[in-house]
Amino acid sequence: MKQGVQGSTGPGIPATRGRPASVPAQPSAADVNAAARGEHTHGEHRPLVQRASVRGQILDALRTALVSGELKPGEVYSAPALGERFGVSATPVREAMQQLALEGAVEVVPNRGFRVVERDARELAELAEVRALIEMPVMLRLARTVPVERWAELRPLAEATVRAASSGCRATYAEADRAFHRAVLGLAGNAQLVRIADDLHRRAQWPLIGAAGRWGRADLIADAAEHTALLDALIAGNVDVVRTLVGEHFAGAS
Repeated sequence: MKQGVQGSTGPGIPATRGRPASVPAQPSAADVNAAARGEHTHGEHRPLVQRASVRGQILDALRTALVSGELKPGEVYSAPALGERFGVSATPVREAMQQLALEGAVEVVPNRGFRVVERDARELAELAEVRALIEMPVMLRLARTVPVERWAELRPLAEATVRAASSGCRATYAEADRAFHRAVLGLAGNAQLVRIADDLHRRAQWPLIGAAGRWGRADLIADAAEHTALLDALIAGNVDVVRTLVGEHFAGAS
């Protein structure tokens, strides 16, 4: 039977492991509720934070916890329990979880909370195939049309993925990885393409069942090295090498 979270005192993430992810400068639940009503709070001079902002911070933290594996596939987490860990009410947590449900990361469990979706290797392979179908022709077209100096401008982003990979933190690498891909596709000037590709990329980063040891530091470093090799090929205008590298990159993603 899957481990569940019941009430606000039964943590879905063991207390010895701490919070699933940190929320910077997080106001108290009372301050958040007061801010949502447009009231000023007393005591510390904190900036007024609207609930939408808190919900966004919680959503980012939950996404980080998903990628890092702190929110485990198949387990159920309640909004009150997670809210207690984040120091906010259950409402912004529940709203963030509803967004994750729309994205397919979790599913609603009536009267209990939200279950992290269990995914297998086949789903990951399907995502990699769809991403390749969308991104490969765009990258090949860009390789033929984008000036060298524009590709050179992406060097800091490629190097950022290498630094993130060296940290060994999958969540940190996931953000740098997606930022590099967004920048490359952004040169096509199609915002809808970037949005759809980024959503597929995010889904591909969620952990699989029983894959705790997958994507260790060495795997992240190898994946990041493909970014720098791809950028070198794009700067050199070598379309054949670009085609090979992009194909290998998506094959590795599955």
